Amino acid sequence: MTALGAALGRVGAMSKRHLYLFRSSWTRVFDLVYWPVLQMTIWGFVTVFLNQQSSWFAQAAGVLIGAVLLWDVLVRSQFGLTLSLLEEMWSRNLANLFVSPLRPWEFAASLMLLAVARSMIGVLPAALLAIPLFAYSVFDLGLPLIAFWTMLVMLGWSIGLMIGALLFRFGLAAESYAWASIFVIQPISGVWYPVSVLPAWLQPLAWCLPSTYVFEGMRAVVIDKTFRWDLLAGAFVLNLVYMAFAFAAFLYAFALARRRGQLLQSSE
Repeated sequence: MTALGAALGRVGAMSKRHLYLFRSSWTRVFDLVYWPVLQMTIWGFVTVFLNQQSSWFAQAAGVLIGAVLLWDVLVRSQFGLTLSLLEEMWSRNLANLFVSPLRPWEFAASLMLLAVARSMIGVLPAALLAIPLFAYSVFDLGLPLIAFWTMLVMLGWSIGLMIGALLFRFGLAAESYAWASIFVIQPISGVWYPVSVLPAWLQPLAWCLPSTYVFEGMRAVVIDKTFRWDLLAGAFVLNLVYMAFAFAAFLYAFALARRRGQLLQSSE
């Protein structure tokens, strides 16, 4: 066999190896499909909305900037929690932590506090920069901003704790979900457009998310100058349900990982 033929054989062997991985792992295939489908869905709904409401932006200058900043509160809250957990797993430090008197619920609470800190550090500079760049201040929302921020942080905690449960159960094989899971709810949360833009069969699912109530409430404040207490109550109730479920799942997955000795290793 010539040198070129041997080189091509090795290239083919390596390619075949990874194709076999795709064949045996649906998670890798899902990663390839996920982002194109998500982007197409989001901007497809945006296009439908713009076609229906050509005068909407004139009535609500800066509403999209506010939506961007509030969405980032949710994203940074979830990322902040899961990234803090991942840093412990990457450094193989979980076993060291739990030979100490640290309890699982205390660990979860610390991750939640870190999520708040990371969210503030990430979003506050962007909010301040929007004032000179775009003459828009999200702080003009006033007291409702505190309510919106709280609801989104709580949802970020819930999603982060659920991903933490997956990380305890499956190790770093579930790491990709730490980065991608939050965005699956973006198309139906009404971040850029009202829920009414969604197909009728999808709207009930959208109203099962606390984030939907927050973004609808934000638009009510900006456009109608009205704070919707009913939307805040809906978001709060759903957040309590999600928090209870996520916290229970986190503690259960931790207990299972400890019994199986998985805290000593966090590889795939």
